[in-house]
Amino acid sequence: MSANHVGADALAAKGWFGAYKWLLLRRVTQLAILGLFLLGPLAGVWIVKGNLAYSYTLGVLPLTDPYVALQSLVTGHVPETLGIVGVVIVLAFYLLVGGRVYCAWVCPVNMVTDTAGWLRRRLGIKGSVHLSRSTRYWVLAMTLIGSAATGVVLWELINPVSMLHRGLIFGMGLAWSVVLAVFLFDLFVMSRGWCGRLCPVGAFYGLIGRWSPVRVSAPARAACNDCMDCFEVCPEPQVIRPALKGEANGVGPVILAPACTNCGRCIDVCSKDVFSFGLRYNNAMPIVRLDNPMVAPSGK
Repeated sequence: MSANHVGADALAAKGWFGAYKWLLLRRVTQLAILGLFLLGPLAGVWIVKGNLAYSYTLGVLPLTDPYVALQSLVTGHVPETLGIVGVVIVLAFYLLVGGRVYCAWVCPVNMVTDTAGWLRRRLGIKGSVHLSRSTRYWVLAMTLIGSAATGVVLWELINPVSMLHRGLIFGMGLAWSVVLAVFLFDLFVMSRGWCGRLCPVGAFYGLIGRWSPVRVSAPARAACNDCMDCFEVCPEPQVIRPALKGEANGVGPVILAPACTNCGRCIDVCSKDVFSFGLRYNNAMPIVRLDNPMVAPSGK
């Protein structure tokens, strides 16, 4: 199937809203979070103060990015009490719903990289450089080692999320240059390269949500017609095959890979409703009898 027609069967079977439901909900969530941060500096309405590294909502709810807090800790700076409380709240949330939910549902740069991926498919751009998916874990390690060595929270110096926030508030400049570089990298250099291969934030949150109970599952995988649309839209397509195809003995229908972002796009584009959200505990393999009760054993 042509990449330009990905999801066409789902569109015909489920209608426009059914084929884009989870994508729309993600965009509303991302824009709402971004809007809350921008209301204060742009309109003087301070519902949320700060940014995704550290924020204070309605003067009562502290939220602290545990990745930034960890970098601060290795520099020798222990967060204040409110900062620690914010870390605990954020960790508890992502341990429950899945760490990489941050990437798909919160991070505003996701909208940039998704746009680059959509345009790449529309333009039919093929080929890309190769980087191992483990590269992001090396980048993660280097940011921690570098922060410890320099005494500076290094990632915040080049973090595209923070720069996007600053760019929206203060206008064009270096901030937009970094965001544009991420867009062009995903568009021309490597498909899904930034989030899937380089970003240490995704690597960190993937580790946090490794055992989270909320998962995407393929409970109706027997209905799969091999259209491959789910693989086309998934930002981490390697996570789908084990759950969908049961490649090894004992592999259930739940996607257990921590790289899964719980974005729901596989649910949207599947015309057969193979996928749904569920719990990691609902992962039992169907019982298949090896004997046929309708056939008498040999020799009898």
